Amino acid sequence: MISLIKKLQTIPLISKFLLNHYSPYKGAGIEIEILDLKNYHIRVKMPLTYKNQNVVGTHFGGSLYSMVDPFYMLILMHHLGDRYIVWDKSATIHFLLPGRDTVYADIRLDPSEIEHVKNLAENYTPVHRNYILNIFDGSGSRIAEVHKTVYIRRKKPRPFKR
Repeated sequence: MISLIKKLQTIPLISKFLLNHYSPYKGAGIEIEILDLKNYHIRVKMPLTYKNQNVVGTHFGGSLYSMVDPFYMLILMHHLGDRYIVWDKSATIHFLLPGRDTVYADIRLDPSEIEHVKNLAENYTPVHRNYILNIFDGSGSRIAEVHKTVYIRRKKPRPFKR
C-alpha cells in the first residue's frame, strides 16, 4: 500500500491535489498554483482571509513561512531520488512589508544545482545548501525574504545480508 502511495505521489496532478488538500495549507488558504517538478518550479499563492490574518489585519507571519516551507526539499527529493537524504535544516524569514492582499512565491532551482549537489555529496558527506526566495504581493512588492538551509547526504549502501 505504501509503495502505491509513493508511486501516486510522483504524478504531478495527484501531488498538487494532495498538497492543496493538506490540512495546514487548506486551513491557511495556501494554494499550489504550479507544481512542475520536472522543470524545477513551484508557485504558491495565499489570499488574505480571516483564517490567516494577524491581529492588525495583515498576513500572519507563520502562514507566510508555511506557504514556502517544504518546496526546495520537494524539488531536490524529486530530482535526487531515493539514494539521498534531504531535510530542511533551518530557515529564517525577514518581513519587509505587511501583506494586505494575495501573496505569491515562486520556488525554482536550476538543473545545474542538482548536478552540483550530486558532485558535492558523492563521497557520502553531508552537504548544506542555502537558498533565498521572496514572497510578493499582487502589486509585485516584495513583502518577505526567506532564507533556507537544506541538508543533503547520499545514502550509504546497505551491507548485503545472506
